[in-house]
Amino acid sequence: MTTYIHDKNPKSEKIEKQLKELPKCPGVCIFIDVVNSTTVKYSTPIEDWGKKLNNTFNFISFLNDFPENVVKGIGDEIMLYIPDEDLKSKTSYNDLYSLLEEIYATFDNIKNFPLDDIFMTCKAAIHYCTEVYNITFFEGANDYYGRDIDMSARLMAKSKEHRVVVSEKFYQKMMEDVEDTKQGCLSSISEKFIEDFKGVPEYTEFRVIDV
Repeated sequence: MTTYIHDKNPKSEKIEKQLKELPKCPGVCIFIDVVNSTTVKYSTPIEDWGKKLNNTFNFISFLNDFPENVVKGIGDEIMLYIPDEDLKSKTSYNDLYSLLEEIYATFDNIKNFPLDDIFMTCKAAIHYCTEVYNITFFEGANDYYGRDIDMSARLMAKSKEHRVVVSEKFYQKMMEDVEDTKQGCLSSISEKFIEDFKGVPEYTEFRVIDV
């Protein structure tokens, strides 16, 4: 349940106490972005790019299972946050591997769809989070803050068309429940890469899956 953080007193001790007592909310953060959407908007009319965006978001069908977990839409990028308890309660996609496999399959279907000019291409990043809090600074809104949300966004910088970036933290958590490392999309996953992201005091390990 979202905690609303608000007090007009800039030195509020009430907020300090409230924040110190907040429980962490572990789960999965997913960013999905449409590639080159700005260029398309400048080169085609709205009836063209609007229809393609509609087709693309409709085609990412797993979103239908997590409507309450779509937290933000910024331009043509969406952010989902799925707490552990939410994921376990689902029937179709209730583990980390199923989520990754579905995103991979969706990108593969978009890339290899038999008709042209139906969809826009996408990229994604997925991260397993432990340093996250279900808080909002705007009444009535649902949101999540924490350094793992920032990390999820940073990982998008390493993604590109038809690519899913997978944090090593997500990968290791997922592999706790996976026996065959060569099944499905895992047969295409890279070795570890290392990156120093701005503002992050430690290096970050991640893998990529190119469709």
